[in-house]
Amino acid sequence: MNFSFAAVQGVLRREYAQLLTSGAQLLLVLLGIRLNSYDGWLYCLSAIALISVFAWSSLLYRLRALRDTPTSKIASAAQGYVELIGRGQPYCETPLLSVLGRRPCLWCRYKTEQRDSRGNWEKLESGETDDSFILRDDTGICIIDPEHAEIVTQHYRQWQEGNYRYSEWTLLERDVIYVIGQFCTQGGSTLAFDARAELNALLTEWKKDMPTLRARFDLNKNGELDMDEWMLVQQAAKREVDKMMADIRLQPEMHYLSKPLDGKLFLISNISQQQLSRRYLLWSWAHLVIFFGALSGLGWVLQHGEVWGR
Repeated sequence: MNFSFAAVQGVLRREYAQLLTSGAQLLLVLLGIRLNSYDGWLYCLSAIALISVFAWSSLLYRLRALRDTPTSKIASAAQGYVELIGRGQPYCETPLLSVLGRRPCLWCRYKTEQRDSRGNWEKLESGETDDSFILRDDTGICIIDPEHAEIVTQHYRQWQEGNYRYSEWTLLERDVIYVIGQFCTQGGSTLAFDARAELNALLTEWKKDMPTLRARFDLNKNGELDMDEWMLVQQAAKREVDKMMADIRLQPEMHYLSKPLDGKLFLISNISQQQLSRRYLLWSWAHLVIFFGALSGLGWVLQHGEVWGR
């Protein structure tokens, strides 16, 4: 069985909500009740405490990112780590369709499960789309690349057909979308243009076709390009590069938002920043309570080992 670090990251990114909202701890409590042994409770309570510490620190990290990053307008946003709010729109005229329900959307995560002979649901397939979409506010538009983003949505559908169960999470057109990530602008006056490198590249390209070059610039028709004629070649190439640079400068600026290279939080949600902050704050306190509850439980198990013959 092969595991890759990228695959593990993807699972954690998609399933982190189970940790942050105590789903894992609840399963461990049920496992402890089922085992009902000294070692069983010791391991389960220890795992609950560790998960709570991880979830608490993860929630605080998200809470700080949301609270410490001011909301920017697209047209005036600084290059770097920013927070934007706007309406979602498809990137192309033909909208993206959700994988299972085939409904128009901006983004989709899906899961297909099959019921086994014991009545348990076994996952057959899961994944999510990574097509870009547009965020629009009252100052402009920004292209959002959702690949590697942590996406929290309130649009969730689940339905059943025979022994198969289908689940879908989506972002929809016209949703008010909150994003935080790496913002950059390309095109227009912001586009880097190395005139010297472009000039050298153009001259190198021209030199590959010397007959054409001589036909254009060999003014004395002696079959060679002398120093004055090479000056004409360089001047003509410089005019071409200047025109190329002017054309590029006239191109409209395009704004993009994607995953930060330094590993900062990259979050996309159709839940407001205020609601997300409140949710993360409440769950961070909940995990503190769970952590200390697990520690108290460990203390009780260690002191009353005789219940299980210890």
